[in-house]
Amino acid sequence: MKEILAIEHLSKSFFIHNLDKHIQALHDICIDLKEGEFVGITGKSGSGKSTVFKCIYRTYAPQKGRIWYNSKKFGLVNLAELSERQMIYLRKHEIGYVSQFLSTMPRTTAQELVKHAVLEMGYGEDYAEREANSMLEHFELDRELWDCYPGTFSGGEKLRLNIARAMVKRPRLLLLDEPTASLDQTSKLKVRELIEQLKRDGTTMMGIFHDLEFMENLCSREYIMRDGKLEDN
Repeated sequence: MKEILAIEHLSKSFFIHNLDKHIQALHDICIDLKEGEFVGITGKSGSGKSTVFKCIYRTYAPQKGRIWYNSKKFGLVNLAELSERQMIYLRKHEIGYVSQFLSTMPRTTAQELVKHAVLEMGYGEDYAEREANSMLEHFELDRELWDCYPGTFSGGEKLRLNIARAMVKRPRLLLLDEPTASLDQTSKLKVRELIEQLKRDGTTMMGIFHDLEFMENLCSREYIMRDGKLEDN
């Protein structure tokens, strides 16, 4: 198996203006993923787990280090230095991100949100609708909610919709930031089923978890984040 992602000596800090000081969030992070692997990361809140993902997805710009990604479209690229246009393309077509929080387009229904994720990859209207409906059914989102705006949903419903929107694309690399937070046991099993399906299909994944039981027999490797540093489990 060849590497799809290699993070080399990644560091990130934040400047807190009202305190007039820098907070070091990540210290010299090194990690690599081979195609089809699922790497899990655990650790206390505030240890830097989500910051790693946001640097990969480029919502945060790292101060130091390189994030090498083997893109199907562009070949081997450093995500830390990629142009904004190229990064937008990768987010649409190759790299998925499931956060704990749902960001939605105004006046867009749940079904339209998932359908739009398929359409922006270049697929036709009929295919996009079938895929969206199939994914919403898988996560047992009540059909009465399909034509509703997600702002009215419960926390668990929003998270299921967020996961459906990311997973319907079947991305090459999928980042899962606590995908089971606020979900009941039945919904957790639905997420696990789809993760296992994506693994069989060859999707490479990184996941942040507090639910250690969920991770069992799912991850190829596990790491622990402590004070911005990554350690083998």
